[in-house]
Amino acid sequence: MRNGTVISFFLLGLTNDPQPQVLILILLFLIYMLSVTGNLTIITLTFMDSHLKTPMCFFLKNFSFLEISFTSACIPRYLYNIATGNKVITYNACMSQVFFTDICGAIELFLLAAMSYDRYVAICKPLHYVTIMSSRVCGIVIICCWMAGLCVITPLLCLLLNLEFCDPNMLDHFTCDAFPLVKISRSDTWIVEQTVDISAALTLNMTLICVVLSYGSIIRTIFRFPSVRQRKKALLTCSSHMIVVSITYGTCIFIYTNPAAKEEVTTNKLVSLLISSVSPTLSPFIYTPRNKQVKKAFKDSFERLALLSTKRKFFFFISRNRSMALDIFP
Repeated sequence: MRNGTVISFFLLGLTNDPQPQVLILILLFLIYMLSVTGNLTIITLTFMDSHLKTPMCFFLKNFSFLEISFTSACIPRYLYNIATGNKVITYNACMSQVFFTDICGAIELFLLAAMSYDRYVAICKPLHYVTIMSSRVCGIVIICCWMAGLCVITPLLCLLLNLEFCDPNMLDHFTCDAFPLVKISRSDTWIVEQTVDISAALTLNMTLICVVLSYGSIIRTIFRFPSVRQRKKALLTCSSHMIVVSITYGTCIFIYTNPAAKEEVTTNKLVSLLISSVSPTLSPFIYTPRNKQVKKAFKDSFERLALLSTKRKFFFFISRNRSMALDIFP
């Protein structure tokens, strides 16, 4: 059956056992809502607070947007499949899901490399930080990240669109992904497999080299600081980003460079679930507590909301008592 004939795929999900489906639905829904709320909070704070107009907060805002887009491309669909019991996904929806998840993932890697360079400039060249990381440069960097992601993902998507499929068109996954699609295709998938490996290798290696070079220079600079307090402060500045980099690159390297992970369906699904749901949820909680500016902005926003609520209650009390007084003493 060619692509024009195959109009849908059947997603098998994480497990075929119906008993844990309710638990998975509740947990994934809570994790998804927590992820969206946390990342939306960061985006809102960076727009509202004038103190969060720094380059790092600008990159963090874009990273939060990508995290929301990435998890929204696959988790809501899987929640719908569990809630309704309908595991069928159309061909167009499946390919769209592959495109959005892959492009968001690729752009995140390039953005993490850009954020590593930002930390390098902040610690190794603090006097030139404002000049080097200007708003114009930050905008150009974001555009380059998006263009690089498109260049990496577009050839892969074009090859996937040319694959032929035949019954049974069942994907042993909870979301549409390149590996399950290649497995069930009746076409010669050698070119697609090589393209996936080359695209993953180029993206991971290019961005990881930038990260390693940046943090190599950062560590050398930190060890030259005469004060222990300065070293601790510099390490705390980079610690949140280093944790996110470790989680993201660790899971990606495990999937794309470990041949056993590609063949082991259960392992692949669990790691994909970690990337698509748990990792976007952890990012706001990793960045926010370690960023004094974000913490202060969150505290100020909460205090403003509390003050506004108190004022509204006060004016409502005054207006109500005034109307009561006018009724008594017209």
